[in-house]
Amino acid sequence: MDYQEKQISADYKYHGAVVSLRVDQAQLPDGQIVQREVVEHHGGVGIALEDEDGKFFVVTQWRYAQNMTTLEFPAGKREPGEDDLTTASREIIEETGYEGTDFKYLGYIIPTGAYDSEQIGMYYAKKGKFCGQYLDSDEFLNISRMSLEELTEGIVAGRIPDAKTIAMTFLIKEMKGKNRK
Repeated sequence: MDYQEKQISADYKYHGAVVSLRVDQAQLPDGQIVQREVVEHHGGVGIALEDEDGKFFVVTQWRYAQNMTTLEFPAGKREPGEDDLTTASREIIEETGYEGTDFKYLGYIIPTGAYDSEQIGMYYAKKGKFCGQYLDSDEFLNISRMSLEELTEGIVAGRIPDAKTIAMTFLIKEMKGKNRK
């Protein structure tokens, strides 16, 4: 069966710096016409940066939309037209102050597939030289380091609910377990 829904029309309701919102009319495989609300997002990346002691850089920051402080791997928005590796290289320096080396692409996740176009590219990298942190003017975060086991424990205990951090932690555990570092 072909599951594809065909866009008939798109009505943009909002264009912002981070997202745009449109309301579409779409045709289902059986011919039925339905309304679909779509949040358009440029996407982003998450970076698991490992230091020489086997610990990973994590950031603690306020997430306004969730009204809570989160602990997560460094991440950032992709600029329009920017590829994921360029975004990852830029964001890891901005947030941690360290260059990433030996980047390995882990794949991508779709955090909210029902209505949001966002895709997050996931990367693993080794800590390189210190270049200095360059946070955005509206960005406040604290950097710490955690082992893979501490991250796993935090996820299982419900203290780390961030989707990219959960996915990346388990992908890296699997990768390291199979010696594909």
